[in-house]
Order: sequence, then structure tokens, then C-alpha cells
Amino acid sequence: MKKQYFINANIIDPLNSLNENGGLIISEDGKIEAIGKKVNSNNLPTREKPIDLNGKYIFPGLVDMRVFVGEPGYEYKENFRTLSNAALSGGVTSVVTMPNTDPIIDNVSIVDFLKRRGRDKSKINIFPCASLTQNIEGTNMTEFGLLAKKGIIAFTDGIKTIQNTSLMSRIMNSAKDLDCLIMQHAEDYHLSKNGMINSSIIATKLGLSGIPDIAERIIIERDLALLEKNRCRYHISQLSAAKSVEVIRERKDNIKFTCGVSINNLSLNENDIGDFKTFLKLSPPLRKEEDREALVQGLKDKTIDVIVSDHKPEDEESKRLTFSQAATGASGIETLLSLSLELYHNGSVKLETIIQALTSNPAKILRINKGNLSIGNDADFCIVDIDKPWIVKKENLISKSKNTSIEDKKLQGKVTNTFVKGRELFKI
Repeated sequence: MKKQYFINANIIDPLNSLNENGGLIISEDGKIEAIGKKVNSNNLPTREKPIDLNGKYIFPGLVDMRVFVGEPGYEYKENFRTLSNAALSGGVTSVVTMPNTDPIIDNVSIVDFLKRRGRDKSKINIFPCASLTQNIEGTNMTEFGLLAKKGIIAFTDGIKTIQNTSLMSRIMNSAKDLDCLIMQHAEDYHLSKNGMINSSIIATKLGLSGIPDIAERIIIERDLALLEKNRCRYHISQLSAAKSVEVIRERKDNIKFTCGVSINNLSLNENDIGDFKTFLKLSPPLRKEEDREALVQGLKDKTIDVIVSDHKPEDEESKRLTFSQAATGASGIETLLSLSLELYHNGSVKLETIIQALTSNPAKILRINKGNLSIGNDADFCIVDIDKPWIVKKENLISKSKNTSIEDKKLQGKVTNTFVKGRELFKI
């Protein structure tokens, strides 16, 4: 690989407190050799012809902490190749994959298979999760120690929640001893049973069972109470309600933990469901506008650490059903950055805060050396035309499944190029 030179870019790297106009040099082995305002046309070798980015932005490659990939078992929905291509088009270079495949990622042999498939088929960095409990049944713990030694980066039951308080306490105790990261989907099943959308007047009008916000808050408060005793690495995958943000804000001064939010809950509310739009059947559900505003404020004041796509591709046959029968989830990895930039363009959140929640914060929680532009690191980054307008059309999506929650939405800001280890793997 030849050395590559980029100049006249707006560079944002929250980990290194970098927010300036400058350039980037990539070495022959795909590492970052130099970056910042000191890299410009005046101090580059005269024989080299740098690429002038004309004020476009360079961000570290995004780290998406919540992604479903269909291998093994659901390749018809998504596979490593299609996931990689979709991720690259959205500037995502590292993903954390969920364990709810078929079979479930809960033992060493399946982890070996998954790592081989990821290595052979994926163009991006794959960091797999294993389940907290065997077969994600919420009964018996998996072998955290053995799985962690095999390269499992975190443990979660995906879209399921540990309901048994005694079991959750034991999980936290083991996680503390083994220094493992636990990621919890917060939802009390007794309160959310048969629920499909937020419990409100909208649910009543549509004749659908509701999921009250207290179902989320009860699990959060229970887990944080347990965390006071067993101070393990604990992460709440997705918040959806204003009351949950209040609890997090009150407890963060006393207990060390982190939390995330889906870009869907930051950008949409229950009114967007309209007349039974099944592509907006999500978990956690879209809630009221005041909930969405509270989540945005939580991101702004850094109560919330991470933005995720919650990329859950579903084939059209699973979505073109009645609301009660339709599958839950939306494809979102391709639009994660552009939709997040909406918060910058409308003045809600600073650009650096958004990029931090998409890059260095998730990497820090996961303890991986990604999501930054430090000298000597792999040159994983994206180039973004931050003002470029475009419209989301499902036929233009790269993901194998097209179940986007924001079809026909007008967005501002588009990834034009994505690099992994110094190699350009996406270009429009």
C-alpha cells in the first residue's frame, strides 16, 4: 500500500480532543502516521499529490454497540458480507454483534465458528457478544470465564432481560470477579406482557396493548441497587423514557455504570407510528415527544454515553403483517450517522458530543482500541460531507433487509468514503 495524504479536512477526534482543520497521513501499513493542522500542503513531500477534501469532515470509524447479524441461522435476513457493506456505507468500522442467533452464542465451539466466519467474510471489525444465560432462557449462567478467553467482548441476552433478581445478582458477582462487561436490555416482562407500543392514548386509539415506561425503570432501579453491592462493568443497552433518564442522572454520581440510546428513540416518537406502521414496531418502543426530548437532553449533558443503531434487519414477510404479528426491529446501521447529525443541524447537541457517543465512548466501555485517530493506530475513519442532502429510499439500502424505520426521510450529511486499516472500502 502506498502512503496516502489528505489535506484541508475538518477533523474531529474526541478521544484526542482534536477539532481543527488539517490533514491526515496514512502509512504504507495502513496506520495513522500524522494528523491535524500540522499536515498541510506546505509541509508534504513535493512529489506527492495529496487529496484535497475541501472542508469535508474526517471522523474516526464509528463503533456500533448493538447490531444483529444473521449468521448463524438467519442468513436470509443478514450475513457478515451484507452487514459489512451496509456498515461501511454508514461510516461504521466496528460492530458489537448480538448473541441471539441460531444456535445462540453461548458456548466456545460456536464462538470459534463465529470468529472464523467474521474473519473470512467481514470487511469491518467484528466484536461478538455471548449470551448471559444458556440459550438466553434466563435460567442458567453461561461460562463467562471460558467465553471471555475466547475473545467475547461482552455478555447480554440481547432483546431479553434477566427477570430473576437472585440470578442477576450472581451474574454481577461473576462479572465483577472476571472483569466482564454486562449489557442489559431493561424491561420487566410482567408489566410489558403482550405490549407492542408505548402505553398511552395512541395505544388506546389503535387498540394495541401498551408497554409502560415503568417496565424499563423498575429493571434499571433494581440493577443499580444490585450494582451498589457488586460493582461490575454494567451497561444499560437502550433507554427510552424520561423517567429512566432521571434515575440515571441521579445515580451516576454514586455508582459507576454506562448507558446507551437507540437513534430511533432519539429521532422518532410514538406519533410517527401513524396508522399501524409495523416498521416502527421497536424494542424499546417509541414513546412520547417529551420522552424523546429528555433523551436528547441526556445525550447533550452526557448522562447518556452511547448512541447505537439497534440494527435488527427483518425480511419483508416478517414486517408486512398485522401489528401484533409483525416482527420487532428496524434496519439502521446505514443511517446511524446521518440521523445522528440531525441533532447537530437542528442545534440540539454539539457535533463533538455526537461523535464522542458514536466513537470513543463505546470503544472505552468495550475496552477496544477503536473509535479514535491516534497516531500508530489502524486508519479506520470515514469522510463525511456534513451538509449533503439525501433521501432514505429502501431500494437504495445495502443491507439485505430493507426494514428501515425512516423511509422517505430527508437527511443532511452523508458518508462519502470509509477506510479500514488504511484501505478505502466504500466510496460514493
